[in-house]
Amino acid sequence: MPVAATYLVAAFAEIAGCFAFWAVFRLGRSVFWLAPGLAALVLFAYALTWVDAAAAGRAFAAYGGVYVAASLVWLWLVENVQPDRWDLIGGAICVLGAALVVMGPR
Repeated sequence: MPVAATYLVAAFAEIAGCFAFWAVFRLGRSVFWLAPGLAALVLFAYALTWVDAAAAGRAFAAYGGVYVAASLVWLWLVENVQPDRWDLIGGAICVLGAALVVMGPR
C-alpha cells in the first residue's frame, strides 16, 4: 500500500477512535461507542507499522501532518463545521512540514 494511503487509513482510524471517546464523554453517547472506538485505535497503531521507514519516529512525525489535514476533513464532513482560512493555512503548514520530514535530503 502506498505511504499516503497508509497514512490516510491511520489518520481516519485514529480520528474515529478518538471521536468515539469524545462522543461518549462529551456528547453523552452510549458507552457502546467505545468498543468500535478501541478497535479503530488498534487499527490506527497497526497501520503505522505498514510504513516502510528506517525509524519509527520519522514515520510518526510525517504522519502528524496527514493527521492534521485529515482532522480538518473530518471537521467538515462528519461534524459539519467548515474549516476557516486559519484552519486551512495551519493544515497546509503541517502538510508541508510532513513533506519535509519524508523528502528531506539525508
